[in-house]
Amino acid sequence: MSKLRAAVIGCGSIAKHRHLIEYDNNPNVEIAAVCDINAARVQDTAQRYRTKAYTNYEKLLKNENIDAVSVCLPNYLHASVSVAALNVGCHVLCEKPMATSSEEAEEMIRVASINNKKLMIGHNQRFVSSHKKARKLIEQGEVGKIYSFRTTFGHDGPDNWSADGTNSWFFNKDHAFIGAMGDLGVHKADLLRYLLGEEIIEVGAFVETSAKKNTDVDDNAVLILKTESGIIGTLAASWAYIAKEDNSTIIYGENAILRLEDDPDYPLVVQYNNGETVNYELGGIQSNEEGGQTTSHVIDHFVESILHDRKPLIDGEEGKKSLEIILSALKSVKTKRIFQMEQ
Repeated sequence: MSKLRAAVIGCGSIAKHRHLIEYDNNPNVEIAAVCDINAARVQDTAQRYRTKAYTNYEKLLKNENIDAVSVCLPNYLHASVSVAALNVGCHVLCEKPMATSSEEAEEMIRVASINNKKLMIGHNQRFVSSHKKARKLIEQGEVGKIYSFRTTFGHDGPDNWSADGTNSWFFNKDHAFIGAMGDLGVHKADLLRYLLGEEIIEVGAFVETSAKKNTDVDDNAVLILKTESGIIGTLAASWAYIAKEDNSTIIYGENAILRLEDDPDYPLVVQYNNGETVNYELGGIQSNEEGGQTTSHVIDHFVESILHDRKPLIDGEEGKKSLEIILSALKSVKTKRIFQMEQ
């Protein structure tokens, strides 16, 4: 079997720490080309992975016979570059958030469909061992009726992780569209939908820029969410957790409380209402912190979905549903009201 020819468009931190490493480690993939407008960065990346370098993605798509593309660009380019790749016959793995509007997301989904190509969005939280186990426990009825939840994703910000530091596109509203909510909050919106197995129908939000200087995007956000069955809870996204990253989720049910990524030693702790506690030793969650887990399993799943012609776990429709929660939060902030999502 010939290898899939993959290209990575955008050679910043997410490409460097996740996409490129994981494509390189997959025996079914050849990294056929890389692209970045920063000539020095793309040349260095191409040399490291023994492949071709481009500073123009349109030339890459025209000149190379590519099977699959990872779009690892600033948020405002996600839709246009994904659509261009889909239209030349590439399967696309796009980083989150998938787009900056509902209309862009719908166009990505439409173009993927008419070209019969896979479109996957890089929501890696669904592949975390503790999250997969928690979903199974919920599905099996182990937790009973779920009453509430709280989830948070916060660290000290992209200025300490992204390739361009304080000059990163993350802080430019024209390029990023949204800040911590788009970087982190949309991950947790997707995770809640995955864990609970139902959709969010109402959103209230407080969104602020308080921790980072010289930026006009949000760096602290708290969302109040309600699901279709009436489960209520909170979602926090922040670039102001300066001492330690927090990527935890807690589910409160009638039979048990699930603590995910909340304990330093056990990725999943189940506290039953009879006093029993079960600690699960599972693989760690990927992290931006030093020594954090590198493998996200996103690329392997994307590759498998192509090779076996399967629908990706987070296809365009799923990505759009999670994006809509964040878009609804912005509407809530603007109107100062609870926003009811369209079903």
